[in-house]
Amino acid sequence: MARIIDPPRDQISKLPTPLTAGEGRVVELFDANLPLEWEIYVQPHLNGLRPDIVLLHPQAGIAVFEIKDWDLEVMHYYSVPESHRGRVLMARDREGKTFRVRDNPVDKILLYKKEIFDLYCPRLDGKAGNAVITAGVILTCANRSEVERVFGPFRDCHEVMRNYPQYYPISCREDVGSGNLDRIFPEWRRRSSLYMNQDIADDLRGWLKEPYSSQEQRAPLELDSRQRELTTSRTESGYRRIKGPAGSGKSVILAARAAALAAEGKRILVVSFNITLLNYLRDLAVRHEAARNVIRSQIDFLNFHLWCKRVCLDSGNDDSYESLWLSLRQASGEENASSLNAILNVRLPALVQRLYQEDADQHLMPRYDAILVDEGQDLHPSWWQTLRLALKTCGEMILVADKTQNIYATAAAWTEETMANAGFRGPWAELKISYRLPPNVVPLVTRFAKDFMAGEEVDVPQLEQRGQQGEFAELFPVELRWVQVPASSGGLHAGNTEIRRMMMQLQADTSMSDITVLSGTESGRGLVEYWKSKGVDLLHTFDVDRQESSRQKRAFFQGGAKIKATTLHSFKGWEARHLVLFVESAERAEDRALIYTALTRIKRHVTGSSLTVISCCPELMRYGQSWPDFVDCRSGQA
Repeated sequence: MARIIDPPRDQISKLPTPLTAGEGRVVELFDANLPLEWEIYVQPHLNGLRPDIVLLHPQAGIAVFEIKDWDLEVMHYYSVPESHRGRVLMARDREGKTFRVRDNPVDKILLYKKEIFDLYCPRLDGKAGNAVITAGVILTCANRSEVERVFGPFRDCHEVMRNYPQYYPISCREDVGSGNLDRIFPEWRRRSSLYMNQDIADDLRGWLKEPYSSQEQRAPLELDSRQRELTTSRTESGYRRIKGPAGSGKSVILAARAAALAAEGKRILVVSFNITLLNYLRDLAVRHEAARNVIRSQIDFLNFHLWCKRVCLDSGNDDSYESLWLSLRQASGEENASSLNAILNVRLPALVQRLYQEDADQHLMPRYDAILVDEGQDLHPSWWQTLRLALKTCGEMILVADKTQNIYATAAAWTEETMANAGFRGPWAELKISYRLPPNVVPLVTRFAKDFMAGEEVDVPQLEQRGQQGEFAELFPVELRWVQVPASSGGLHAGNTEIRRMMMQLQADTSMSDITVLSGTESGRGLVEYWKSKGVDLLHTFDVDRQESSRQKRAFFQGGAKIKATTLHSFKGWEARHLVLFVESAERAEDRALIYTALTRIKRHVTGSSLTVISCCPELMRYGQSWPDFVDCRSGQA
């Protein structure tokens, strides 16, 4: 009997895309009949490709399968020649309509095999290494004659499939029904290969495993007593402000409170400044047991400016909204930047305020039972006042903040007088303990705040008291590495090296998709281009086109089955177990706040995590030398 490695057997029924009947039969067939050394991965991520099944034997080889429950006779599948590709798959439905089938399993298995060989197993030996990989199609509901009629021409037009059919099997209903592994997977009896070894298997496992972030999505939110109290209660006025250091659970409280109120049938608005943070907050809210069925219908997740735009368009004031941008289209350079800031910071909020004030009867403008704002220190106080106008009578507003993460230099505007005018009374609800950071990271971020953020309001994290701190640190191991590079290089070469190094040292329960790279825009684009040239598709937010970059930010989410790359600004509020951070400037206070914020994105876990900083800032080198692993690349040494 083989081993079902990922997901665990008891989790297969909870896959995001449920197995078809045919897929389930094939999984059981492999599990019951393959030798124990074969590992089974069901719907593995494989950098976003998601084949149906991958088999892995550390000494013998690899197999990847595409499974279809197609009835080839009912749908009248057939192939036709196409000059530049050989053949294409066509079908005719019951009404006689002909259409091209985009989901061609032959195309898919050829792609799977190519990427496995080219990208995910780079240590496979030359062309001979191709013999290690089987790529097959299994048609569970089609008889042999129909499979041969439809897919035989595809095999014949691909020389490699024609000459090496044992590595490209196409099997049918009879094979699955009789458990004929010799036809389904001719290489299943192999026990060893000259070209396969444990290192190659480890390379591939990093791409096959479900990302830790996806696994986490199935776990309920964990709250301590203080967090639970803030999640399940409200103040007399309905206004609450919460502050705490990085990783203290501010976003968790906000998401859980939104979910709990949504479960009561209330309409909720969750707001942040960053677009990317909204996906993280949504992921947290979904993990609250009360809200799984009401997230989409009851909670709006919007960044402030997109909410303003929606308010204008939904209320029929699109002309007023569009008129704001006329001056921007006619400006250029510094004038353009100045006009943009004026629109975003002053004119757009003022327009929305006017629209709400004119809606005295509260019939036209959208209103909410609760408005919850994350990373509140990033918002201008006037934006908060704008949001207040959208709150229903006796509604609830929550603002969570950490002034230490003042990356937009807006926190100073939140004076106590401003707070009083914003509806708050009494002291902040404070959180002290960081549940995110590995214990060994806390003294490093504390030292950074002390050495480089003097004179600013700093709220450093504290550790929960768990006996001896040395034992506590051992409970959450973390690899901490600082790489100092020459300023002229920008660290691109070092970055590529460090990312590859991290790939080779992943924990058993994490995958390549759990690696996140944070950098400035230019170096980020350089990294993306490099990895694209190697055929690796990253989930990133570095597109040159502003609209496309905005779209990428909306699509940037933690469970994405790809390595992730984004700016330090966009990852604010997020967390990751494997993090590579590029530091390119530490001159301004905002730069240093951004570095501090990025350092606190690392998430602890009992099986380990890793943080690598690549810095070209000479003023930070002495600090970097205090890290457990310091590498000086300025003169080429490592």
